[in-house]
Amino acid sequence: MAGDRWATFDCYGTLIDWNRGIRRGLAGVFGAEHADELLVRYHELEPVIERAEPTLPYREVMARVLDELGAPAGDRDALGDALPDWTPFPEVPAALAEARARGWRLAILSNTDRDFIEASKAQLGAEFDETIVASEVGSYKPALGHWHAFERSVGRLPDVHVGASHFHDVVPANNLGLPTVWVNRLGEHGHPPPTREIPDLAPLPDTLDELVAS
Repeated sequence: MAGDRWATFDCYGTLIDWNRGIRRGLAGVFGAEHADELLVRYHELEPVIERAEPTLPYREVMARVLDELGAPAGDRDALGDALPDWTPFPEVPAALAEARARGWRLAILSNTDRDFIEASKAQLGAEFDETIVASEVGSYKPALGHWHAFERSVGRLPDVHVGASHFHDVVPANNLGLPTVWVNRLGEHGHPPPTREIPDLAPLPDTLDELVAS
């Protein structure tokens, strides 16, 4: 595998439309009129819980966020129950297929559980050569456990890491000295800068080839 080109990916927010899925779940529990405000609060609470209990399954992380938001006890699994049906961004399947056609090996490094990621991979319709999830490495990004697990499995770090979260993906990958592609769908700002910044995955195959020649 030494000669292979490896790209690792975050999944939710990068490949799967995470915000849309969470917002829909929040609207179902709390009402559509509260969904946008609660989505902001969700993103504040989730990393706090992950840092406090890094071995907690992601289903329980989501449930505890809903607890904090005041969801009825019967609705605490609403997001976990819905997650397997969350869909990819429209351009993602074709971009992943093209990257594979150009010889890239693909891996997912995700802050989630095995059953969730396998359901989402079925939605993506692409082949992944490695899949590493938080519940099996005992930590959540931006901790480095996912990359260390990848290195143990493949024998080295990836050539490029791709993610939509500056905090969870760009910063730790940069700390490891990896080229990074920030899929900045929301027009955010962050430091340090990524190696490349793209608005969605459509330009990804060309961007990967620019970073690492075949």
